[in-house]
Amino acid sequence: MKIFQKNVGNVCVLELEGKITIGEGDVMMRDAILGLLKMGQKNILINMARVSYMDSSGVGELLSCLTQVTEGGGKFKLLNISTKIQNLLHIAQILSVFEYFNDEETAVASFQ
Repeated sequence: MKIFQKNVGNVCVLELEGKITIGEGDVMMRDAILGLLKMGQKNILINMARVSYMDSSGVGELLSCLTQVTEGGGKFKLLNISTKIQNLLHIAQILSVFEYFNDEETAVASFQ
């Protein structure tokens, strides 16, 4: 997996590319989020437009990241979730836990 980072105002957008699976993308995503939290970044938007696959480990890691950011006083939101991943989160009964968007401008504005 690859992670690209950009800042839009006070929001850090992490663009993920590839698979979020056990031993591959889950650790990279966790490390990126923890690094942002250590630097004081509180508003994190995960762009999943180029995530091709996610397994149960990836689902657990998304939930863990949401918890860590929220407990740190921040906001963690998702952008461009594919229908397949939305269905996976729905089956895991956690889709409603996440705020998610299909438009980056709207997503970034929601942090205000």
